[in-house]
Amino acid sequence: METKRQKQVAELIKRNFGMVLQQEGAYIYGTEAFVTTTSVKVSPDFGIARIYLSVYNIEDKHNVILSMEAEKNVLKNALAQRIRKHVRKIPEVNFYLDDTLDEMYKLNQLFDKINKEEEEN
Repeated sequence: METKRQKQVAELIKRNFGMVLQQEGAYIYGTEAFVTTTSVKVSPDFGIARIYLSVYNIEDKHNVILSMEAEKNVLKNALAQRIRKHVRKIPEVNFYLDDTLDEMYKLNQLFDKINKEEEEN
């Protein structure tokens, strides 16, 4: 169960990391990929922030996450510049691919296919 403060810090990181991606993202993973921050989970001691990202407009999504992992220090420093006045300790950041929207899209396609087959019969 997340505390109120954990939720506040997670939302702060989510908003500010989105801005960091707008500024630094093209240098790290190129201009084709469109990356958004879907959610952030912060550990109870505020030492670790798990950042969940959705990647669009590109087939190799894991490659984008790997390139962000390679540039983790740059992204963390840019995030730290934005949130340092709001938190005591800058958390270590970990990136995870959030593919729930991709799965939802696949399910919608399957349902459309099923409905189309039922209408034909």
